[in-house]
Amino acid sequence: MQVPKRKPGKYTHKPFDPLITQEKYDKLQKKLNRLEKVELPAAAKDMQRTSEFGDFSENVEYQLAKRRIRRINNSITKIRFQLDHSEIIPASQSGPDATVQIGSTVTIKINGKEKQLQILGSVETNPSKGIVSHSSPMGKALIGKKVGEVAEVKVGERTIEYQILEVK
Repeated sequence: MQVPKRKPGKYTHKPFDPLITQEKYDKLQKKLNRLEKVELPAAAKDMQRTSEFGDFSENVEYQLAKRRIRRINNSITKIRFQLDHSEIIPASQSGPDATVQIGSTVTIKINGKEKQLQILGSVETNPSKGIVSHSSPMGKALIGKKVGEVAEVKVGERTIEYQILEVK
């Protein structure tokens, strides 16, 4: 029986977005240090210990330890790439004449309710916490607007209007 070959989904490989906050950069740096200084040496010791059990082809513990080292090295490579190619989002301006930009915290009014959103890079998005990507439809509509202006976002067949109340 042949295994079906499927095309990768739309979100399988997201394009790399280099924009991150200083806080996210520091978290990645801490994670990298922990992987390099704690987890990798522990995995290497574990692999060395399990290699003494005999035949490598039948030594499951050794194969698992080797797989763990590969996973750690893969994580280290990804984090290093992200740190090397990242751009720190600068502190945004605030005040009545400030424009919305990446890094801004915006208070908007929608359907009579006020909501606070922060516009960041796509790596740090979390809509449930009010963090939206600058490349999302809402982020694109808000960027460049000032206090008092209205941003329109088309969702399906309807258009939603967001009035900007404050930019920090």
